[in-house]
Amino acid sequence: MKFFETSKHHSFKKSTYLSLRWIGIAGQLTAVNFVYFFLNFKFNFIASNLIIALGILSNLYLIFIYKKTQLSDRSAFIFLVIDILQLGVLLFLTGGVANPFVIFLLIPSVFSSSNLSFVTNFLLVFLTIFVIIFLTFNSVGLPIPLSDHFHVSPYYYYSIPVALIIALVFLNYFAMTFGTQSRLRKEALAKMEEVMAAEHELLSLGGQAAAAAHSLGTPLSTIKIITQDLVKQFKGQKEVEKDIELLSSQVARCNEILKRLSLNPAEEDNFIDEDLTMRDYLSQIISSFKEISKKNFIFNLDQYSNVKKITKSIEIVYGLRNFIGNANKFSRDKIYINLKSDSEITEVVIEDDGNGYSRDVLSKIGEPYLRPSNPQDKSKTGLGLGLFIGKILLEKNFASVNCRNSKTRSGAEVIIRWKNKDLYNI
Repeated sequence: MKFFETSKHHSFKKSTYLSLRWIGIAGQLTAVNFVYFFLNFKFNFIASNLIIALGILSNLYLIFIYKKTQLSDRSAFIFLVIDILQLGVLLFLTGGVANPFVIFLLIPSVFSSSNLSFVTNFLLVFLTIFVIIFLTFNSVGLPIPLSDHFHVSPYYYYSIPVALIIALVFLNYFAMTFGTQSRLRKEALAKMEEVMAAEHELLSLGGQAAAAAHSLGTPLSTIKIITQDLVKQFKGQKEVEKDIELLSSQVARCNEILKRLSLNPAEEDNFIDEDLTMRDYLSQIISSFKEISKKNFIFNLDQYSNVKKITKSIEIVYGLRNFIGNANKFSRDKIYINLKSDSEITEVVIEDDGNGYSRDVLSKIGEPYLRPSNPQDKSKTGLGLGLFIGKILLEKNFASVNCRNSKTRSGAEVIIRWKNKDLYNI
C-alpha cells in the first residue's frame, strides 16, 4: 500500500474489540442476574438473557468463523450495529432511558469514531440517537419495585435523552478529531522512518562502494601491469593485441565506475564514520544546495564558533537539510545561515527573504499535513512534512527548535539550539 493511501484505510484490531465485548457481556450478565436473584427485582429475565446470548454468539462467530485479525470498516460497522441494537433491546426490557445503564449506549459509536470512516461514524451516531429517542417514548417499565418509586418531572425525564445525545455528539466529534490527527501523525512518523531508512541504506551502499574501490585498487593495478607486459610479448599479433587492449580498457572502466560510486574515493579507511564540526555539517549541506540552486547562501559564524567535532549523525544532517531546503524553496534570492556558539550552547539560525509563515500555520508549525486556509497560499506550500520531519529528528537529538517569522527580515526564521553537553554526547 502506498503511503498516501493509508489514511483511507480504516480498521481496528479484532482481539481488542473482542476483549471489550467480553467485558460488556460479562457486565450485562452480572447486572441482570444480580438484580433478579439477589435484589428480587421483577422483569423479563428470560428475554434479557436471550438478548445477552445473541451477543455471546456474535463473539463466538468472530473467534471461530471470522478469521481476519483486523476488522474492516464494513465488518466493524455491522458488529457495532449489532452491539447498539442488542443493548437497545436489553434497555427496552428494563426501563428505557430511565435505566441508569443507558449511558453504555454511547460506547460503540465513541469507540469507533477514532478508527472508522466518517460515513460509518455518522451512521452509528444516527442509529444511537434513533435508539435513544425510541427508548424515551417506548419501553417496558423499570423492574418492580423500582417502577413503583420512580416518579420525576417530565422536564427531568426528557433531559436524560437530551443530555445523552449532546454527550454522544460531543464525544464523537472530539474522538474523530483526535483520531484523525493521531492517524496522520503516525503516517508522518512512518514516512520519516522510511526516509531515514533510505538514507541509512544509501550510506551503507556508498560505504560498500567506497570500500570496494579501496580494496579492488591493488588487484586492478596488478591486472593493468600484466596487460602492459602482454602487449610487449604479443607485439605484432593483431588479434591478441585487440583482446589485450579490450581487457585494458575494461580495467580502466572498472576504476572509473568504482570512483563514481565511492562517496569519497580519497579516503582510505574512514569512508563514512567521520566526525565533523557543526561548521562542517553546515558547509557540506550548503555546498550541496549551491550545486542545484542559483540562490545566494550567506553563511556567517562568530569568531567563537567551536571547532570541536561531534559524532556524525544522519538525523542531524537530514534535519538541518530539511530546514535549509525549506528556506531555499520559499526565499526570493537569499538564505542566511548563522552559527553561534560558546562554552554552553551551539545555535544555528536559518533565515530567508521570502514571505514568512502565514498566521494560521505559524501556531501549528511542526505538525504534519499543514495547509494554510488562504487558497492563494495553498499552491505555494507543501504538506508540512519537511518541517515535521526536521523538527522531530533534531529534537530527537536534544535540540530545541523554534520557528517564527524573522524580526529583522521579511521571511521565516528557524532557531535550532543545543546545549553543548548534549550535542557532544550524541
